[in-house]
Amino acid sequence: MGPLTVGLNRSRIASVRARLLQMHYESGVGHIGGNLSALDAMLHLHSEVMGADDAFVLSKGHSAGALYVALWAIGSISDDELRTFHKDGTRLAGHPVAHSHEKIAFATGSLGHGLGLAAGVALGKQLRDEPGTVYCLLSDGECEEGSTWEALLFARHQRLVNLVAFVDMNGLQGFGSTREVASLEPLATKFRGFGAHVEEVDGHAPDRIDAALRQRGDEPLVILLSTVKGHGVSFMEGRMEWHYLPMSDEQYRRAREEQAEA
Repeated sequence: MGPLTVGLNRSRIASVRARLLQMHYESGVGHIGGNLSALDAMLHLHSEVMGADDAFVLSKGHSAGALYVALWAIGSISDDELRTFHKDGTRLAGHPVAHSHEKIAFATGSLGHGLGLAAGVALGKQLRDEPGTVYCLLSDGECEEGSTWEALLFARHQRLVNLVAFVDMNGLQGFGSTREVASLEPLATKFRGFGAHVEEVDGHAPDRIDAALRQRGDEPLVILLSTVKGHGVSFMEGRMEWHYLPMSDEQYRRAREEQAEA
């Protein structure tokens, strides 16, 4: 299966999802559920939205697999290299490693730091009068980290209109639902209270994401993505255990069959 370099449709998205599943299965690695919830937005950003002057920071670093296959889909990572995922000596570790790839500037995975890093890049662009937007993808669980809100205060104070934060709101984290662990709902109200412009969209609908990206004003833009953990694999959808579990042979077979039928 080779990389995809043209516009996305349902079958192409399913093909990239299948490659993600293959990569995780061959490496025996979990964190599949959160990768699948974030994949559609990450793939759309890299394939259809971002240009040469833009930057991306994956704050929810445990979804590195989705970032790697998004880069594979635009021809920036080879199929052979995907087979090294999570193995000794790889550039494609379970969490992003700084400068392991030209499009990966920071090591992330210790949650709550990505938005601050992205805000720093955005400020640097403004000070140098450089073009481009900085995009950052967070998880809803990491919004429990105080550093996320400190970064937002900084972004609003500096009027970083070249910063867009996406929040993957799949409603599940390591030890339960976000409501059970440390409820912040409604998140939109919290972000607006910190001075952001907030849009709420279906995180699996690229056209809705595009519409939200057009709502740019004089504040940092936060797009809350309503997503499903394990999206696209019926037996994983909405199941907390897929935050951790790797796939068995039979589960992988079933998951691949569903992608072929999509």
